[in-house]
Amino acid sequence: MMKDTHRQALRLHRLLQPLWDAPPGRFGFLADVNHSVIGKRFMVTALVYFLIGGVLAMLIRAQLAGPHTQFLDAASYSQVFTMHGTVMMFLFAIPLIEGFTIYMLPKLLGTRDLAFPRLGAFGYWCYLFGGLLLIIGMLAGVAPDSGWFMYTPLSSKPFSPGINSDLWLIGVTFVEVSAVCAAIEFMVTVLKVRAGGMSLARMPLLCWYLWVTAAMMLVGFPPLILGSILLELERAFGLPFFDPTRGGDPLLWQHLFWLFGHPEVYIIFLPAAGVISTIIPVFAGRPIIGYGWIVGALIAQAFISFGLWVHHMFTTGIPHLSLAFFSAASLLVVVPTAVQVFAWLATLLSGRPRLTLPMLYVLGFFFTFVAGGLTGVMVAVVPFDWQAHDTHFIVAHLHYVLIGGFVFPAMAGIYYWLPHITGRRSDTGLGKTAFWVVFTGFHAGFLLMHLTGLLGMPRRVYTYPGGLGWDTLNLISSIGGFVMAIGFAMVLIDLVLQWRFAPHAKKNPWRAGTLEWAMAIPPTTYNIASIPKIEHRDPLHHDPSLPAALAAGAGYLAGAPRNRRETLCVDPVTGQPDQVLVLPGPSYLPLVAALATGLFFVAFLFKLYWLSAIGAVAVLALSLIWMWRSGLREDPEPIDIGFGEHVLPHAASDRSTAWWAMVFTLTVDAAFFAALVFGYLFLWLIAPNWPPPRLVDPGLGVPAATTLALSVAVLAARRARACNARGSAAGREAALLAAAIAGVLAMAGFLAVPFWLAPPPTEHAYGAVVAVLAGYGAFHALIAAIASAYSFLRSRAGFMSAMRAIDAVNQDMFWRYAALTGLVILVLVHGLPRWAGA
Repeated sequence: MMKDTHRQALRLHRLLQPLWDAPPGRFGFLADVNHSVIGKRFMVTALVYFLIGGVLAMLIRAQLAGPHTQFLDAASYSQVFTMHGTVMMFLFAIPLIEGFTIYMLPKLLGTRDLAFPRLGAFGYWCYLFGGLLLIIGMLAGVAPDSGWFMYTPLSSKPFSPGINSDLWLIGVTFVEVSAVCAAIEFMVTVLKVRAGGMSLARMPLLCWYLWVTAAMMLVGFPPLILGSILLELERAFGLPFFDPTRGGDPLLWQHLFWLFGHPEVYIIFLPAAGVISTIIPVFAGRPIIGYGWIVGALIAQAFISFGLWVHHMFTTGIPHLSLAFFSAASLLVVVPTAVQVFAWLATLLSGRPRLTLPMLYVLGFFFTFVAGGLTGVMVAVVPFDWQAHDTHFIVAHLHYVLIGGFVFPAMAGIYYWLPHITGRRSDTGLGKTAFWVVFTGFHAGFLLMHLTGLLGMPRRVYTYPGGLGWDTLNLISSIGGFVMAIGFAMVLIDLVLQWRFAPHAKKNPWRAGTLEWAMAIPPTTYNIASIPKIEHRDPLHHDPSLPAALAAGAGYLAGAPRNRRETLCVDPVTGQPDQVLVLPGPSYLPLVAALATGLFFVAFLFKLYWLSAIGAVAVLALSLIWMWRSGLREDPEPIDIGFGEHVLPHAASDRSTAWWAMVFTLTVDAAFFAALVFGYLFLWLIAPNWPPPRLVDPGLGVPAATTLALSVAVLAARRARACNARGSAAGREAALLAAAIAGVLAMAGFLAVPFWLAPPPTEHAYGAVVAVLAGYGAFHALIAAIASAYSFLRSRAGFMSAMRAIDAVNQDMFWRYAALTGLVILVLVHGLPRWAGA
């Protein structure tokens, strides 16, 4: 019997492996879109950037080791300080989470890949190129030097006349394209691409953490993207969004930055907490206590985190009532954090913990993060924050939270999943010694910074006078920082030695219950020969024979009977199989699209706007080519997926992964638009030098014509969907053409505002923000028109029918969104001045 099972497993492996391998040839690896490969690339690249950020940190500590140190001058220190924060926040922490999620999520969910493999590959190339842009700028001596937070007016043109700030704005935005793509992919994957029977209540806790983190990224990143665009427009074209002499306000940048910045702390923390929630039950030898409470707590934590951004602005002169509100919200977020901590402690206390190397880092996390949380409660109290703000106390608090709450759990996760990635044991060698060196160096380096800050040492200074009580404390902190660096170097050496020389690990070496350990280690490119049917939250504990059974084909979609990459889609809530997802194979399109995106950003950086426009057109063209290759040209038959169940391919459903992708893309867009509306109203109500010299022409002709065009477009898009449902190809195509023409007319109506009706955008912030609002409306009308024309061509090519309705459905959804936001813009631009007495 065992021989038959092994023979069957080998047969399935030989069927699947060629389908999922990278293409042959010297450059075939550039076309690979497999999630395991892309995830490992993300993680390795993030760790390289971490080493660069660590070297920059050592330069900072060398400069601050004593008073009047001449190691770095003021300009060099500003670049090093800015790049350290930028690298650690934007090139290490978030991308490491992305890479870990790309690699691990399908394995935790018991499936073969993510929902959109090419999107993950595109995101990696954007991340790599955006990061290289920043690093090359640093090596060329033009690194950003206004701080990793880029506060205006320090980062504005008068105080930063070179390309330093432009490099940050463009490079970070390039990297954020990757983060947004990853967030959309993770959201869709968790909802749709799971093992059969894996309901939301049976998902591993780590998947909940990663899904909530992705949701936060969808909403949290757009405000910073908007702020970066506005500041770059101000620097490049003189639009005065942040110039108080022309109706702008520097505080608008702080609001937009921290609308991203404080949720980012939890975007970084929640995946780390998910790692803790995964590791503790394994080494405690019992299931996690309070699964439902933890899920509720992390969702509550995500919601509350978006109400804390002014926590960083207590000293900017905002009203006392606002101070009270945001101080209370900052204290409230402690509650869901405490729920998770108590659940972890209860699990440890009720089990029999094993003190393995990953558990050492878990204990280091507890000690460090709780201490950082306590100082966070202190700075949430307004009177104390007024005293400690912009001192080294905040530097110490920040590092206790980020290193304690992210780096220590990340190290625990690395050693926990290293056998899965390499197939070798991770509990031998230098690991424990390295932990104690890192732990000791960290606390020696940052604990005393609290005292330095309380003694009045400000942040961001490159030198200081002697005799103020800071000298010895800074020297000890610098020594501790170098000790910590030695510890991380030992970790790196240990990881290399484990990868090359450690003994081979047995399957499921930690005796875990989650599905990633049901696979071969290291995993095959297709992950799993057949997809499991889940009946328990810890399937390997429930059925220890499951790995062998799945390898032999005792699950859904065994092997590759249709000779293509396939995986299972399920109902988002119940986990009942409802579709087969046909995945794309290797492609150079993600790389080429990322290069075109890079051309757009780099050309804009060097003010070659014609070349930047070519890059934008190339990105649009490549996107259309990318999407054209998906879909079916004829109605399919149901597919036998096993267990007597039959489902249709995903392309024959209007609730497919593509529909969910559109929902979450519009969520990102809506967050961006909400931040833009917030900025407009903030300037209107708060900024100095308002009202402006003149407002938009109050005539009704243009807004009425634009409203009519939007209405016609929406009705035409709805009719195209209805005709498609009835099987009327002629009616569908006529309606799609009508929607495209109406979209072009609506775009013209929006463009009439900055070119005809509004004051010059360089004259006052009012004209600038009106131009951006009108540009937003025109851009979306144009994209919607292109989508309708594209759907028309798809219809003519045979991609659409009553069953294959996703093109009609998605263009209808996008038109409704474009019309809704367009009407809001018309009210803000044409109605608000009239109501305000213009």
